[in-house]
Amino acid sequence: MNTKNKGIMFGLFSGFTWALDTVLIGIVLAKGLFVSSDTVIFLAPLVSTFFHDLLSSLWMMIYMAIRGEFKVPFKKITTRSGRFVILGALLGGPIGMTGYVLAVKYLGASLSASISAVYPAIGALFAFFLLKDRLTVKNWIGLFVSILFIFLLGFAGGEPSHNYILGFLFILLCIFGWGMECVILAYGMKDDEVSPEQALQIRQLVSAVTYAVLILPVFKAYPLVGEVFSNSVIFFIAVIALSGTASYVYYYKTIYTLGPTRAMALNISYAAWAIFLSFIILHTPVTAKTILFSIMILVGSIMTVATQDELKWMNVFKSKKTA
Repeated sequence: MNTKNKGIMFGLFSGFTWALDTVLIGIVLAKGLFVSSDTVIFLAPLVSTFFHDLLSSLWMMIYMAIRGEFKVPFKKITTRSGRFVILGALLGGPIGMTGYVLAVKYLGASLSASISAVYPAIGALFAFFLLKDRLTVKNWIGLFVSILFIFLLGFAGGEPSHNYILGFLFILLCIFGWGMECVILAYGMKDDEVSPEQALQIRQLVSAVTYAVLILPVFKAYPLVGEVFSNSVIFFIAVIALSGTASYVYYYKTIYTLGPTRAMALNISYAAWAIFLSFIILHTPVTAKTILFSIMILVGSIMTVATQDELKWMNVFKSKKTA
Protein backbone atom coordinates (compact mmCIF):
# COMPACT_ATOMS: atom_id res chain seq x y z
CA MET A 1 0.00 0.00 0.00
CA ASN A 2 1.48 3.36 -1.03
CA THR A 3 1.85 6.38 1.26
CA LYS A 4 -1.24 8.17 -0.02
CA ASN A 5 -3.50 5.13 0.43
CA LYS A 6 -2.10 4.62 3.93
CA GLY A 7 -2.90 8.23 4.70
CA ILE A 8 -6.47 7.78 3.47
CA MET A 9 -6.92 4.68 5.64
CA PHE A 10 -5.44 6.51 8.63
CA GLY A 11 -7.88 9.39 8.11
CA LEU A 12 -10.98 7.21 7.77
CA PHE A 13 -10.04 5.14 10.82
CA SER A 14 -9.48 8.31 12.84
CA GLY A 15 -13.02 9.36 11.92
CA PHE A 16 -14.60 6.06 12.94
CA THR A 17 -12.81 5.84 16.30
CA TRP A 18 -13.65 9.47 17.09
CA ALA A 19 -17.32 8.82 16.36
CA LEU A 20 -17.18 5.88 18.78
CA ASP A 21 -15.50 8.14 21.33
CA THR A 22 -18.30 10.71 20.86
CA VAL A 23 -21.14 8.25 21.36
CA LEU A 24 -19.50 6.70 24.44
CA ILE A 25 -18.93 10.14 26.00
CA GLY A 26 -22.63 10.82 25.57
CA ILE A 27 -23.44 7.56 27.39
CA VAL A 28 -21.09 8.38 30.29
CA LEU A 29 -22.54 11.88 30.73
CA ALA A 30 -26.04 10.38 30.98
CA LYS A 31 -25.10 8.11 33.90
CA GLY A 32 -26.46 8.74 37.42
CA LEU A 33 -23.14 9.95 38.83
CA PHE A 34 -23.05 12.84 36.36
CA VAL A 35 -26.69 13.95 36.70
CA SER A 36 -27.13 13.97 40.49
CA SER A 37 -27.42 17.78 40.71
CA ASP A 38 -27.31 20.92 38.59
CA THR A 39 -23.74 21.63 39.70
CA VAL A 40 -22.59 18.13 38.81
CA ILE A 41 -24.34 18.34 35.44
CA PHE A 42 -22.34 21.48 34.65
CA LEU A 43 -19.01 20.08 35.88
CA ALA A 44 -19.40 16.59 34.39
CA PRO A 45 -18.15 17.43 30.87
CA LEU A 46 -15.06 19.20 32.25
CA VAL A 47 -14.20 16.35 34.63
CA SER A 48 -14.81 13.67 32.00
CA THR A 49 -12.58 15.53 29.53
CA PHE A 50 -9.81 15.81 32.14
CA PHE A 51 -9.91 12.06 32.73
CA HIS A 52 -10.21 11.42 29.00
CA ASP A 53 -6.99 13.30 28.18
CA LEU A 54 -5.16 12.12 31.30
CA LEU A 55 -5.91 8.46 30.58
CA SER A 56 -5.16 9.01 26.89
CA SER A 57 -1.76 10.39 27.93
CA LEU A 58 -1.17 7.26 30.02
CA TRP A 59 -2.13 5.03 27.08
CA MET A 60 0.38 6.96 24.94
CA MET A 61 3.10 6.57 27.57
CA ILE A 62 2.58 2.80 27.46
CA TYR A 63 2.67 2.90 23.66
CA MET A 64 5.84 5.01 23.58
CA ALA A 65 7.49 2.78 26.20
CA ILE A 66 6.83 -0.26 23.99
CA ARG A 67 8.49 1.63 21.11
CA GLY A 68 11.46 2.46 23.35
CA GLU A 69 10.73 6.21 23.17
CA PHE A 70 9.25 6.87 26.60
CA LYS A 71 11.54 9.85 27.40
CA VAL A 72 11.71 11.34 23.91
CA PRO A 73 8.46 13.41 23.95
CA PHE A 74 9.48 15.04 27.24
CA LYS A 75 12.80 16.09 25.69
CA LYS A 76 11.04 17.48 22.61
CA ILE A 77 8.75 19.79 24.63
CA THR A 78 11.42 22.51 24.81
CA THR A 79 12.18 22.49 21.07
CA ARG A 80 10.69 24.95 18.58
CA SER A 81 8.39 22.28 17.18
CA GLY A 82 7.45 21.20 20.68
CA ARG A 83 6.32 24.73 21.55
CA PHE A 84 4.01 24.81 18.54
CA VAL A 85 2.61 21.42 19.55
CA ILE A 86 1.93 22.84 23.03
CA LEU A 87 0.04 25.76 21.47
CA GLY A 88 -1.95 23.35 19.33
CA ALA A 89 -2.63 21.24 22.42
CA LEU A 90 -4.11 24.21 24.29
CA LEU A 91 -6.34 25.07 21.33
CA GLY A 92 -7.48 21.51 20.66
CA GLY A 93 -7.77 20.31 24.26
CA PRO A 94 -8.80 22.88 26.90
CA ILE A 95 -10.53 25.05 24.30
CA GLY A 96 -11.73 22.72 21.52
CA MET A 97 -12.36 19.54 23.48
CA THR A 98 -14.06 21.34 26.36
CA GLY A 99 -16.40 23.00 23.88
CA TYR A 100 -17.05 19.66 22.18
CA VAL A 101 -17.86 17.69 25.34
CA LEU A 102 -20.11 20.46 26.65
CA ALA A 103 -21.86 20.48 23.27
CA VAL A 104 -22.35 16.71 23.43
CA LYS A 105 -23.94 17.23 26.82
CA TYR A 106 -26.39 19.93 25.66
CA LEU A 107 -26.90 18.98 21.99
CA GLY A 108 -26.35 15.22 21.89
CA ALA A 109 -23.69 13.15 20.14
CA SER A 110 -25.10 13.08 16.60
CA LEU A 111 -25.86 16.79 16.38
CA SER A 112 -22.54 17.80 17.97
CA ALA A 113 -20.58 15.59 15.59
CA SER A 114 -22.49 16.92 12.56
CA ILE A 115 -22.04 20.60 13.40
CA SER A 116 -18.41 20.28 14.49
CA ALA A 117 -17.62 18.68 11.12
CA VAL A 118 -17.28 22.21 9.72
CA TYR A 119 -13.96 22.70 11.50
CA PRO A 120 -11.92 21.83 8.36
CA ALA A 121 -13.51 24.76 6.56
CA ILE A 122 -12.65 27.07 9.44
CA GLY A 123 -9.16 25.56 9.57
CA ALA A 124 -8.72 26.34 5.88
CA LEU A 125 -9.82 29.90 6.56
CA PHE A 126 -7.21 30.25 9.33
CA ALA A 127 -4.58 28.75 7.03
CA PHE A 128 -5.47 31.38 4.43
CA PHE A 129 -4.94 34.29 6.85
CA LEU A 130 -2.08 32.91 8.95
CA LEU A 131 -0.14 30.73 6.49
CA LYS A 132 -1.14 32.53 3.27
CA ASP A 133 -2.72 29.34 1.95
CA ARG A 134 -4.82 30.65 -0.92
CA LEU A 135 -8.42 29.53 -1.48
CA THR A 136 -10.14 29.36 -4.86
CA VAL A 137 -13.63 30.71 -5.54
CA LYS A 138 -15.02 27.15 -5.22
CA ASN A 139 -13.25 26.79 -1.85
CA TRP A 140 -14.91 29.98 -0.60
CA ILE A 141 -18.28 28.72 -1.85
CA GLY A 142 -17.70 25.53 0.12
CA LEU A 143 -16.98 27.54 3.27
CA PHE A 144 -20.22 29.48 2.80
CA VAL A 145 -22.22 26.25 2.25
CA SER A 146 -20.81 24.70 5.44
CA ILE A 147 -21.56 27.74 7.60
CA LEU A 148 -25.06 28.08 6.10
CA PHE A 149 -26.02 24.49 6.89
CA ILE A 150 -24.47 24.71 10.36
CA PHE A 151 -27.07 27.31 11.24
CA LEU A 152 -29.84 25.43 9.45
CA LEU A 153 -28.95 22.25 11.33
CA GLY A 154 -28.43 24.07 14.61
CA PHE A 155 -31.83 25.73 14.57
CA ALA A 156 -33.86 23.02 12.84
CA GLY A 157 -36.70 21.51 14.79
CA GLY A 158 -38.54 24.44 16.33
CA GLU A 159 -37.89 26.87 19.16
CA PRO A 160 -34.47 26.16 20.73
CA SER A 161 -34.24 25.93 24.51
CA HIS A 162 -31.72 27.84 26.64
CA ASN A 163 -29.53 24.74 26.92
CA TYR A 164 -29.78 24.17 23.18
CA ILE A 165 -28.42 27.64 22.44
CA LEU A 166 -25.69 27.14 25.05
CA GLY A 167 -24.68 23.88 23.39
CA PHE A 168 -24.59 25.61 20.01
CA LEU A 169 -22.20 28.26 21.38
CA PHE A 170 -19.97 25.52 22.82
CA ILE A 171 -19.77 23.75 19.47
CA LEU A 172 -18.68 27.01 17.83
CA LEU A 173 -15.88 27.25 20.43
CA CYS A 174 -14.94 23.68 19.55
CA ILE A 175 -14.81 24.50 15.83
CA PHE A 176 -12.45 27.41 16.50
CA GLY A 177 -10.11 25.34 18.69
CA TRP A 178 -9.94 22.32 16.39
CA GLY A 179 -9.54 24.39 13.23
CA MET A 180 -6.59 26.27 14.71
CA GLU A 181 -5.11 23.13 16.27
CA CYS A 182 -4.62 21.37 12.94
CA VAL A 183 -2.96 24.38 11.32
CA ILE A 184 -0.59 24.92 14.25
CA LEU A 185 0.28 21.22 14.55
CA ALA A 186 0.99 20.90 10.82
CA TYR A 187 3.39 23.83 11.12
CA GLY A 188 5.03 22.28 14.19
CA MET A 189 5.59 18.87 12.56
CA LYS A 190 6.74 20.10 9.16
CA ASP A 191 10.49 19.85 9.88
CA ASP A 192 10.35 16.26 11.25
CA GLU A 193 11.72 17.38 14.63
CA VAL A 194 8.64 15.90 16.34
CA SER A 195 6.90 12.73 15.09
CA PRO A 196 3.08 12.37 15.10
CA GLU A 197 3.22 9.99 18.08
CA GLN A 198 5.52 12.29 20.04
CA ALA A 199 3.29 15.25 19.21
CA LEU A 200 0.24 13.39 20.50
CA GLN A 201 1.97 12.47 23.77
CA ILE A 202 2.85 16.15 24.30
CA ARG A 203 -0.66 17.24 23.35
CA GLN A 204 -2.51 14.94 25.74
CA LEU A 205 -0.15 15.59 28.63
CA VAL A 206 -0.31 19.39 28.20
CA SER A 207 -4.10 19.24 27.95
CA ALA A 208 -4.45 17.10 31.11
CA VAL A 209 -2.09 19.31 33.10
CA THR A 210 -3.94 22.45 31.97
CA TYR A 211 -7.23 20.99 33.15
CA ALA A 212 -5.69 19.90 36.46
CA VAL A 213 -3.95 23.20 37.22
CA LEU A 214 -6.29 25.81 35.72
CA ILE A 215 -9.75 24.65 34.64
CA LEU A 216 -10.76 22.25 37.42
CA PRO A 217 -9.66 24.54 40.31
CA VAL A 218 -11.46 27.53 38.78
CA PHE A 219 -14.72 25.59 38.67
CA LYS A 220 -14.04 23.87 42.04
CA ALA A 221 -14.44 20.50 40.36
CA TYR A 222 -12.03 18.37 42.41
CA PRO A 223 -14.71 16.90 44.71
CA LEU A 224 -16.36 15.42 41.61
CA VAL A 225 -12.94 14.23 40.38
CA GLY A 226 -12.62 12.23 43.59
CA GLU A 227 -16.07 10.72 43.17
CA VAL A 228 -15.38 9.67 39.58
CA PHE A 229 -12.00 8.20 40.47
CA SER A 230 -13.58 6.00 43.15
CA ASN A 231 -16.48 4.96 40.91
CA SER A 232 -16.54 2.10 38.39
CA VAL A 233 -17.26 4.65 35.63
CA ILE A 234 -13.53 5.42 35.58
CA PHE A 235 -12.96 2.10 33.76
CA PHE A 236 -15.52 3.08 31.13
CA ILE A 237 -13.75 6.43 30.64
CA ALA A 238 -10.46 4.53 30.26
CA VAL A 239 -11.98 2.54 27.37
CA ILE A 240 -13.26 5.77 25.79
CA ALA A 241 -9.78 7.27 26.17
CA LEU A 242 -8.33 4.28 24.34
CA SER A 243 -10.68 4.88 21.41
CA GLY A 244 -9.88 8.61 21.49
CA THR A 245 -6.15 7.87 21.59
CA ALA A 246 -6.42 5.62 18.54
CA SER A 247 -8.32 8.37 16.74
CA TYR A 248 -5.69 11.00 17.57
CA VAL A 249 -2.77 8.73 16.61
CA TYR A 250 -4.22 8.11 13.16
CA TYR A 251 -5.33 11.74 12.78
CA TYR A 252 -1.80 12.98 13.49
CA LYS A 253 -0.38 10.39 11.11
CA THR A 254 -2.77 11.66 8.44
CA ILE A 255 -1.72 15.27 9.04
CA TYR A 256 1.91 14.21 8.69
CA THR A 257 1.29 12.00 5.63
CA LEU A 258 -1.24 13.99 3.59
CA GLY A 259 -1.12 17.47 5.11
CA PRO A 260 -3.64 19.32 7.31
CA THR A 261 -6.39 20.00 4.77
CA ARG A 262 -6.71 16.42 3.53
CA ALA A 263 -6.41 15.14 7.10
CA MET A 264 -9.30 17.34 8.21
CA ALA A 265 -11.41 16.37 5.20
CA LEU A 266 -10.99 12.66 6.00
CA ASN A 267 -11.40 13.06 9.76
CA ILE A 268 -14.82 14.70 9.41
CA SER A 269 -16.19 11.34 8.32
CA TYR A 270 -16.86 10.97 12.05
CA ALA A 271 -20.03 13.03 11.55
CA ALA A 272 -21.58 10.27 9.45
CA TRP A 273 -20.14 7.51 11.64
CA ALA A 274 -21.56 9.15 14.79
CA ILE A 275 -25.09 9.26 13.35
CA PHE A 276 -24.77 5.58 12.36
CA LEU A 277 -23.33 4.48 15.73
CA SER A 278 -25.91 6.52 17.68
CA PHE A 279 -28.64 4.75 15.73
CA ILE A 280 -27.07 1.29 16.30
CA ILE A 281 -26.03 1.70 19.95
CA LEU A 282 -28.52 4.22 21.34
CA HIS A 283 -31.37 3.76 18.85
CA THR A 284 -31.34 7.53 18.29
CA PRO A 285 -33.94 8.46 15.66
CA VAL A 286 -32.52 9.83 12.41
CA THR A 287 -34.57 12.22 10.30
CA ALA A 288 -34.19 12.94 6.61
CA LYS A 289 -33.51 16.60 7.47
CA THR A 290 -30.61 15.67 9.78
CA ILE A 291 -29.08 13.43 7.13
CA LEU A 292 -29.46 16.05 4.39
CA PHE A 293 -28.02 18.92 6.44
CA SER A 294 -25.14 16.74 7.68
CA ILE A 295 -24.28 15.73 4.13
CA MET A 296 -24.31 19.37 3.02
CA ILE A 297 -21.95 20.32 5.86
CA LEU A 298 -19.59 17.54 4.73
CA VAL A 299 -19.87 18.60 1.10
CA GLY A 300 -19.13 22.22 1.98
CA SER A 301 -16.16 21.25 4.14
CA ILE A 302 -14.69 19.03 1.42
CA MET A 303 -15.19 21.77 -1.18
CA THR A 304 -13.31 24.14 1.11
CA VAL A 305 -10.24 21.92 1.52
CA ALA A 306 -10.12 20.23 -1.91
CA THR A 307 -7.88 21.36 -4.75
CA GLN A 308 -9.25 22.51 -8.10
CA ASP A 309 -8.53 19.14 -9.73
CA GLU A 310 -10.02 17.15 -6.85
CA LEU A 311 -13.29 19.02 -7.28
CA LYS A 312 -13.61 17.55 -10.80
CA TRP A 313 -15.25 14.12 -10.66
CA MET A 314 -13.70 13.00 -13.95
CA ASN A 315 -10.20 13.57 -12.57
CA VAL A 316 -11.01 11.47 -9.53
CA PHE A 317 -12.02 8.52 -11.73
CA LYS A 318 -8.96 9.01 -13.97
CA SER A 319 -6.64 8.94 -10.96
CA LYS A 320 -8.22 5.66 -9.82
CA LYS A 321 -7.68 4.06 -13.22
CA THR A 322 -4.02 5.07 -13.35
CA ALA A 323 -3.29 4.13 -9.73
